[in-house]
Amino acid sequence: MFKIVATSILAMMLAGCATTQAVVENVQELPANDPSPLAKPIVKTKVSELDTIAGPNGPPITIAVYNFTDKTGQRKPNNTIATLSSAVTQGGEVFLIKALQDAGKGKWFQVVERVGLDDLIKERQLIRNQRETYEGKDSKPLTPMLVAGILLQGGIVGYDSNIGSGGAGAALLGIGSSAQYRTDEVTVVIRLVSVHTGEVLVSAGASKTILSAGIDNNVMKFLDRGTMSVQIEAGANVNEPSTYAVRVATEAAVVDMIRQGAVKKLWQFASISKKKN
Repeated sequence: MFKIVATSILAMMLAGCATTQAVVENVQELPANDPSPLAKPIVKTKVSELDTIAGPNGPPITIAVYNFTDKTGQRKPNNTIATLSSAVTQGGEVFLIKALQDAGKGKWFQVVERVGLDDLIKERQLIRNQRETYEGKDSKPLTPMLVAGILLQGGIVGYDSNIGSGGAGAALLGIGSSAQYRTDEVTVVIRLVSVHTGEVLVSAGASKTILSAGIDNNVMKFLDRGTMSVQIEAGANVNEPSTYAVRVATEAAVVDMIRQGAVKKLWQFASISKKKN
């Protein structure tokens, strides 16, 4: 009798694991307009659009990024204990600089180092001192640093946790399954500022939905007329990283900024220029 029950439980566990794996895989396969709570996030990745956007009608634009920080002050969500971990990355400028370098396959922007400006100046000063010490006052001077005509500022301005949640479950004869989901949202905003006038030329932003889903399967059986119980559970969780959401939203904001700049005639797309000629 025990062997029969054990075999049945094992079969149910395997079926539950297979079901869990199938649901986890389907999270990535559902279409963006699917009303299901396990649908793909609202804002799709902008990596391909960042690469395929037409280049500028002219040389790359020199641009400086001083910081792109977390302005939300939000802490990582936790239903049980208070946590000091930040909800989003504190190094958002890394994604912004990378997005600027990748825009239009590297044709749009020439990014100058400003995040580590203090270190850069110290290193240049060290080189000058070394040259003057060993080569004298007639030592070869350093090449002048590049300066930017525009600044890119902004940050991660919003992190809304648990903006949507829900679940469903059922059990029959001690065998059941349940599913839960939760959605969070991260928002970034960037603005393009003229160094010469201080005017905000373009302001752009984007939001990215973060999806979390969990599937649980459980089996509970009583043996020996209720004197002993056996309970087996299996489950899986899918949590989309908030760092990925920040990167995707930042890339989307850069694409939006380029398009707004073209509309305001701050620059032109190379393809538009060719058509006019």
